[in-house]
Amino acid sequence: MSKAVALTSTASGRSAKGGGDQLAKAGFKLYDAKPTEKGCEVGGFRTELPFQFNPKELTIAKGAKWERKKARDAKKCAPAQFTGADPCKLSFELFFDASDTHDGSVVKAVETLLSCCMPTGESHDKKKDYPPLVIFHWGTITGFTAFMTSVSAKYTVFGSDGTPIRATCSVAMEELPADPPKQNPTSGALAARRSHRLIDGDSLASIAYREYDDAAMWRPLAAYNDIDDPQRVRPGTTLLLPALDELTPAQWG
Repeated sequence: MSKAVALTSTASGRSAKGGGDQLAKAGFKLYDAKPTEKGCEVGGFRTELPFQFNPKELTIAKGAKWERKKARDAKKCAPAQFTGADPCKLSFELFFDASDTHDGSVVKAVETLLSCCMPTGESHDKKKDYPPLVIFHWGTITGFTAFMTSVSAKYTVFGSDGTPIRATCSVAMEELPADPPKQNPTSGALAARRSHRLIDGDSLASIAYREYDDAAMWRPLAAYNDIDDPQRVRPGTTLLLPALDELTPAQWG
């Protein structure tokens, strides 16, 4: 079972929330993948790829796993048991155009995207191959930390010397799983609180989405951490991440 949501931007690429005259530019920030016992996490900053044009549409998909065991006595169908949630998947198209400058920027942008599917030189030298991790930032979706699963580029216009000057790129990425909540070894209950240290590209909405599967939870999360201005939370800030039932209705604002 899966759920897909298509988000469409306004024609000008301007934010559809609040200040409609403020242009919110989308982009990627690339980071090294830092190996851990359970996989990898975000490491050092590598580079940034600002989008020349905001995507027209975004598709976010989320799946759930259910298992059915054979039951001969079931009248209609066997009972289902939830076995886990699949990571979020994000896909969209990008457009690059250098017809005015012929400066090779289109090829450079495509090469940067393609590099997200290949191990970095540093990781290869350490015999622990990992491609860069990607943080997609754009408005309230800022902070979608992921790894690329596919990149395809179609060059559509070329200069007189054969240099591509226009391209359409399709990218697909998958959410980087966060560490599961730790449990109290004596009671088996979830720990009262976890914490997360913000990095570049993080936002309260993105953290709330990863932690509670609901970006709107940024309001009670901000209240819980005594944050007055969510727009000015800086990288390096440590957020307490309480269990869902600790966020009281009074904190919803």
